[in-house]
Amino acid sequence: MRKVSVPVTNDICPQTLFVYGTRNEDGTPDFGLFCWFSYCWFDQMGVICAIGGSKRTLENIRRNKVFSANLVVESNLPLADYFGTADGRDGDKMDIDVEWEEGAVLPVPILCSSPLSFELEVEKEIRTGEQDQTVFLCQMRNTLKDETLLDASLTSVDIYKKVAAVCTSVNCDYWSWDGRHIGKWNERAKEIKADVEIGAAARGE
Repeated sequence: MRKVSVPVTNDICPQTLFVYGTRNEDGTPDFGLFCWFSYCWFDQMGVICAIGGSKRTLENIRRNKVFSANLVVESNLPLADYFGTADGRDGDKMDIDVEWEEGAVLPVPILCSSPLSFELEVEKEIRTGEQDQTVFLCQMRNTLKDETLLDASLTSVDIYKKVAAVCTSVNCDYWSWDGRHIGKWNERAKEIKADVEIGAAARGE
């Protein structure tokens, strides 16, 4: 196999998607979509996550030092894509039908539609660029998993099929766990936005 040098890219390295759950200054929940997420080791498994640019999620994590990371799957992709397109500083961002609950260990909002959620506490913050590029090293304080995934009779393949996690790449596409194209960035969010518009019309707004 012959390799050649190309401009820096990760375009053929699929990235798992997570919705981060944080709390605003007034205590209300906020969710945002992110994919620069991986794992590290402290005295147990921990998390590395990078956030670029000025975002409400970044502000909330810096202030509170805790947040949740909720796995994005095919069934909640429209909602996750919406969280990735809506500005966290817009007052009506969270005026949608979204089910969430309090974390079991930390005071963080958990997205109920996700089959796997991590409750994370920031161990260290590293500034990596001039324009608010930040890496957080986090302790994994708790893991919440859908109880149906704990069935001992399920094989690894069964679990992957059942979870149906979504991944993405820099080409602005969403892919299923088994390689199917399931949408473009900002495309699936239209399903949520359409429901919002229908609800507003029904209320005469």
